[in-house]
Amino acid sequence: MNTVAEITNYLNKIAPPSLQESYDNAGLLVGDPSKKVSNVLITLDVTEEVIDEAKAKNCELIVAHHPIIFKGLKRLTGSNYVERTVIKAIKEDIALYACHTNLDNVKHGVNAKIAEKLGLSSLQILSPKKQQLAKLSVFVPNSDAEKVKEALFEAGAGQIGEYKDCAFESAGTGSFRPSENANPTIGSKGELEKVNETKVEVIFPVHLKSAILNAMRKAHPYEEVAYYLHQLENDYSEIGAGMFGMLEKPMDEVAFMDYLKEKMNLQTIKHTPLLGKKVQRVAVCGGSGAFLIKNAIAAKADFYISADIKYHEYFDADKQLVIADIGHYESEIFTNELFYALLKEKFANIALHLGQTVTNPIKYY
Repeated sequence: MNTVAEITNYLNKIAPPSLQESYDNAGLLVGDPSKKVSNVLITLDVTEEVIDEAKAKNCELIVAHHPIIFKGLKRLTGSNYVERTVIKAIKEDIALYACHTNLDNVKHGVNAKIAEKLGLSSLQILSPKKQQLAKLSVFVPNSDAEKVKEALFEAGAGQIGEYKDCAFESAGTGSFRPSENANPTIGSKGELEKVNETKVEVIFPVHLKSAILNAMRKAHPYEEVAYYLHQLENDYSEIGAGMFGMLEKPMDEVAFMDYLKEKMNLQTIKHTPLLGKKVQRVAVCGGSGAFLIKNAIAAKADFYISADIKYHEYFDADKQLVIADIGHYESEIFTNELFYALLKEKFANIALHLGQTVTNPIKYY
């Protein structure tokens, strides 16, 4: 039987917590990491009713998209729904885990799920994040260069877009003099040694730094490894906010709105005026996405699909695209299917339950 920690650590590898936004609070929020888990409830939000559903289904863990705790709780007196929900989870011994903006910011996350529902292809991140890449330069004896490279690739280094196992090598001569306390692989204590070496350079995501350095040290023959790291300013095409892609065939705007309602199971769509153009290039952002309107325009999207757009933000469409606000809950509810698929692939011995409690606080009349 797997533990809470094993399940949450796996999800943390899929969407590293270091990728969450500064205001967020993703991760294990309530519960004992060592607790055994046989049943997991998957939900968008956690409420008191969701805790009741989890208890009824004998779930030891709830995996949610939205954290029930956004800010630090100074007391637990049951004075509001957040405190009551946390108290109930503790009483029922049900662990609460959230994977939020870190899942929004990975290429295979929330926005990819929306794109899948809409049948979009040729997907790209709408606003790639900067300072998410680093470069490692390490000096290796020629005979061990391939071994070290393979270890780095296995740990996640050397991926640039659709290209894997990317590295640059240059030849040179390394020199060193081992001290009397050293245990040199090559050379003798107190004597200057010169070795034909290869400088291997690879790019990697910064959240993999520890794994990359551990792999390097394990594969490298030297007692002391000569290497250095550089932070890069390059955009990282695998990490960032929003996504855009292409419909298989152009559609007129009204037909696309009907298609959108069908695929996303919508009751209504708030939108800016239609422009009388064909729709093929579509940008999406699950949840609150007004901050990406300019990015969607820059990407030459015909439609931008998101939620929580304020009145004055609709004007930012500026007749260059159509903004479609489909609702926060509606834009992210299929994240549950994403969690289900990820956990089913890894944990065949755990019973997974898609939450049946409708947590959407917004109703339509």
